[in-house]
Amino acid sequence: MAKKTKAEERRARAAALREEQRKKERRAKALKITGISVAAAAVLGLLGTAIFMEFRSRNIDGVQEYTVGDFSHVEIGDVVDYDQSPPVGGQHWPSWQNCGVYGAPVTPELAVHSMEHGAVWITYDPELPEEEVQTLQNFYNPGDYLVISPYEGDMPAPIVASSWGRQIAVDSADDENLSRYVQFYERGTDVPEPGASCSGAIQQTADEVEEELAGGGGAIEDADTDEPAEGAEGAEDEDADEPAEDEDADADAGAEDDE
Repeated sequence: MAKKTKAEERRARAAALREEQRKKERRAKALKITGISVAAAAVLGLLGTAIFMEFRSRNIDGVQEYTVGDFSHVEIGDVVDYDQSPPVGGQHWPSWQNCGVYGAPVTPELAVHSMEHGAVWITYDPELPEEEVQTLQNFYNPGDYLVISPYEGDMPAPIVASSWGRQIAVDSADDENLSRYVQFYERGTDVPEPGASCSGAIQQTADEVEEELAGGGGAIEDADTDEPAEGAEGAEDEDADEPAEDEDADADAGAEDDE
């Protein structure tokens, strides 16, 4: 009888150990499922936030969209008649306005070229209060694709931010829609030349550019441009065939002399 009792005890202990192991496995499985669920919820939460932010950014109140037609280069000094004021795109000069803060108006044909590279052009009424101007200028940090300047033409509001094919007009520099617009469209990628430079070209204001052109325009015309350099690969050499034509003419003349 004693032997039987010990055997039963061993079986009971074995059963208890198996049950304890099953409990551990169930707890581990439950923890794993919980961890996966938490991670999935976090990912979905981040994805949902990103989608919401994207939707919110793309639906900024007050943004107007325009179709930009011809955006070819015109001769430096030519004045372009833009459909919008300030312009949101169109024909422009081969050089661009360097991104940065300006205390005087800049040349529209240069600023449009900057927008073609992904810049946002923030323009404001020259009579805007100084504290408002300072708030606008604080938008810029070195390296940003922003051109900030007063604007002497017609504007739908005291402050207008323009990017390629888009524009927003606000009454205050503290308007949340303005900061969201700048944040979303600065370094825009849906532009003709995304990532192209916004420095190394024209730093002068409109009056300085006009004065420079009146004096010959050497510095303006020599500024960096999108045009291929003279003699660059692919450029046509119109005189390439001329030596051959001269040789043929000499050969014909020689033949006539022989006759």
